[in-house]
Amino acid sequence: MAITFGDFTIDLESRQLVRGAEAIHVGPKAFELLKLLLSHRPRALSKAQLQNRLWPRTFVSESSLSSVVTELRTALGDEARQPRFVRTVYGFGYAFCGKAEELSEAIRAITPRGRLRLFLDDREIALREGENVLGRVDEGVGWFESPTVSRRHARILIADGQATLEDLGSKNGTFVRDKRLTAPSALCDGDQIRLGRVRMTFRILPPLSTRTEAGD
Repeated sequence: MAITFGDFTIDLESRQLVRGAEAIHVGPKAFELLKLLLSHRPRALSKAQLQNRLWPRTFVSESSLSSVVTELRTALGDEARQPRFVRTVYGFGYAFCGKAEELSEAIRAITPRGRLRLFLDDREIALREGENVLGRVDEGVGWFESPTVSRRHARILIADGQATLEDLGSKNGTFVRDKRLTAPSALCDGDQIRLGRVRMTFRILPPLSTRTEAGD
């Protein structure tokens, strides 16, 4: 299950928070707080409820919860006085106040109309219909200058409205969602991919809008 809100997507299975193609680091308590607020939205949760869930069977002061809230707001670029996502319910607790939408695997899966991209720290790679070889070869869709990447390391096959990642017998392995591939794996929007030590994010971008009539 994944939930999207604003520019962010939280993947509850892989426990990742991303904004566009950028992975956002949050600590385990801040991640769990966001998960709780989203799962109970728009209902407010009391400080006692949140403390019991975040620190079960452990006494903590209110300042511990306040610190986690501050960490989460910092990660989201949110402000207490003008919240977009995390609202303070004074004298009670906190609530998620933004618009959020759950994305099933079917919705996250590739559609032919989407623009398919791999995002790395230094560049963006467009994927095409058919075979997209990843490695240190001229015929690949992108050259990966790293000793941990094999010549023909992996491939992404785009066919029948589905993107599938497959390892091609690489020495250092191909990983998706931090799991080493032992068989071809279907890709979903926001998946984190690693070839050896090279990390990237698979994204499905909306199709470019076209103007049907001049002057509209």
